[in-house]
Amino acid sequence: MDRELLIRPQVKKGLATIRTLLFLLVLFIAVIIYSLWIDASKFSGQNLTNVIISQKHQTLIITRRPEYPLNCIINNQTQTCPTNYPKTSKTKDQEDTSSKTECPNYFRWIHEDLRPWNATGISRDMVERAKTTAHFRLIIVKGKAYLEKYKKSIQTRDAFTIWGILQLLRRYPGKIPDLELMFDCDDRPVIQSSDYRGPNKTGPPPLFRYCGDNWTEDIVFPDWSFWGWAEININPWDKLLIDLKEGNNRSRWIDREPYAYWKGNPFVAETRKDLLTCNVSDQQDWNARLFIQDWILESQQEFKQSNVANQCTHRYKIYIEGYAWSVSEKYILACDSVTLLVKPHYYDFFTRSLKPVEHYWPIREDDKCKSIKFAVDWGNKHKQKAQAIGKAASDFIQEGLKMDYVYDYMFHLLNEYGKLLRFTPQVPGGAAELCSEIMACSADGFEREFMMESLVKGPSTTSPCTMPPPYKPLVLAAFYRKQLNAARQVEKWENGYWESLNKKQ
Repeated sequence: MDRELLIRPQVKKGLATIRTLLFLLVLFIAVIIYSLWIDASKFSGQNLTNVIISQKHQTLIITRRPEYPLNCIINNQTQTCPTNYPKTSKTKDQEDTSSKTECPNYFRWIHEDLRPWNATGISRDMVERAKTTAHFRLIIVKGKAYLEKYKKSIQTRDAFTIWGILQLLRRYPGKIPDLELMFDCDDRPVIQSSDYRGPNKTGPPPLFRYCGDNWTEDIVFPDWSFWGWAEININPWDKLLIDLKEGNNRSRWIDREPYAYWKGNPFVAETRKDLLTCNVSDQQDWNARLFIQDWILESQQEFKQSNVANQCTHRYKIYIEGYAWSVSEKYILACDSVTLLVKPHYYDFFTRSLKPVEHYWPIREDDKCKSIKFAVDWGNKHKQKAQAIGKAASDFIQEGLKMDYVYDYMFHLLNEYGKLLRFTPQVPGGAAELCSEIMACSADGFEREFMMESLVKGPSTTSPCTMPPPYKPLVLAAFYRKQLNAARQVEKWENGYWESLNKKQ
């Protein structure tokens, strides 16, 4: 009898342990099945919000933001746009405005880019006049996008620009106003300010493109490469930012080569050809290590030697414009290296807020070699200050140019642009409806891979950042003055450096 009483509690305890283990096993299997189902759902067009697994008082709740993967039609049927994607969305911070973040300072340039139309607004005639050089007209009506294409762009610039706007519509459904815009995918801005000055002049045509300068009125928009550059296998920006950060971590600034590095195509501009004269030789060392990029050879080698994340190996990296502004600027700034920025003539949507000696080191355009040598000598002598410049630039890119902010910049730019329209946007007869399915499902190679990788899976759970106010004229003038004074200070240091060297000789 005593032995029976001793055995029964042990049996009960053993059964309880077995039940617990079985529950944990079922739970483990359920989680695995759930994760596999999520992967499969990318191709099935379904999505899962909650999974609840319960045994008596033990409950596991797995919550995910609703996702809407692409619904690609097979068997050679005509691809259509989905009908199940939300037309509006509610965000967590919709009621609590105090939790909204403020946009980076470079968003203020949106006000400056649209200033030419503040007084008059934008008429249909103005938009039509922008058609002269445009590659396409994009129309948004009731949250849907339509395209009227005029000519093919260089490579897939037009495709990935349009793709980016489609992702914006998926990210913020129902929050982009009805609008029509013309987009030019070529490099140089073309809307000359001088053509539209004077009392009897009409307003300039609003033309979107990737860069601007001080003499034109083109509206600056994020470039196509934020969603991937298929022709040279450069990943979409979200993934590339991670790769660049890992590349930075592989070598500390102090352990990097103490020279200025540049690799690119010198044949697109005379200024780049001139840069090559600064390369190291038997007669002279200007502290520069310059390499010609052979894209034909790179493509044959599957771009193994052109991974930008593997090029953060020198303390200094040179940025120099090509035919116009260059996509490479953001990759160079993200490298933790000191960016030696040869005096630019063009700007893109974020670079106007970069500050000399804080985010980069200015290099003279008309005396590159001496300017580069001084910059490198100065940095190697003032290592902590030089390292701080490189870090400030990479922080600017990693934190201030996250993909979230790229979308928010597009959101605010298009909303401010839409407010200026003085006509009702309409879908032209020859325009075709566009959506992510129509673009990505028929694509192949890197183009399809990058589109799938950069696909916005569902509406954002947070609102766009809060737009900063326009510059007051005096504040903007002070900003320009501070930029100019900082560049002039570097020139004074440089002049003194060469004067002291000449006296020693």
